[in-house]
Amino acid sequence: MTTLQGAVVLVVGATGGLGSRIAAQLESRGAIVARAAKSLGHDLRESSVIHEVLDHTNAQHGRLDGLVIASGVVAFGAASELEPATVDELFAVNTTGPIQLIAQSQPYLEDSAREGREPFVVTLSGVVAEAPVAGLAAYSASKAGLAAFVVAAGREYRRAGIRLMDARPGHTGTALSGHPIAGSAPRFGDGLDPDMVAARIILAIVDGEKDLPATSF
Repeated sequence: MTTLQGAVVLVVGATGGLGSRIAAQLESRGAIVARAAKSLGHDLRESSVIHEVLDHTNAQHGRLDGLVIASGVVAFGAASELEPATVDELFAVNTTGPIQLIAQSQPYLEDSAREGREPFVVTLSGVVAEAPVAGLAAYSASKAGLAAFVVAAGREYRRAGIRLMDARPGHTGTALSGHPIAGSAPRFGDGLDPDMVAARIILAIVDGEKDLPATSF
């Protein structure tokens, strides 16, 4: 079991449809939530910005006990029509940015573990990491890359007392698909309730789960 009461948790993508709900539900459990998002002036594709955000959180609250990465961008269209700039942005936001964030957060989370807390990192790769979708080839690849990193890095971080968990919910009823960086969204069926998805992720954090496949939602 992980206690959220008084835990300092940084939520990245905290103004998005899922990130905002996760942040609010963490606070309702007694966590102290630090928020970061591009809309708040944090471009976390930059290593220097990642360092500043982590350093500021630690300086303001005295420690870092948890990290939730709920940021992401999507692009639609045939694989043969992908522009290089679109692929670059998908991987920068969905893959390499989160990887750098996880790597740079390790010293702060190790300090939390040494103080007897149960630090954690949560990523949201989504169902496309398990079942890549035609028309979403590059997006699927960017999320699958993040999921693979979390599986492998999680084995390393476990030795330091840090739990990594990837969540892979299916299509969720947020505004993400309505604001792609390229292409137009196809007609989706009803998405999962984002409040339910956020609540399931919070429950997994509290219960000490190590993986949240699509079937968990």
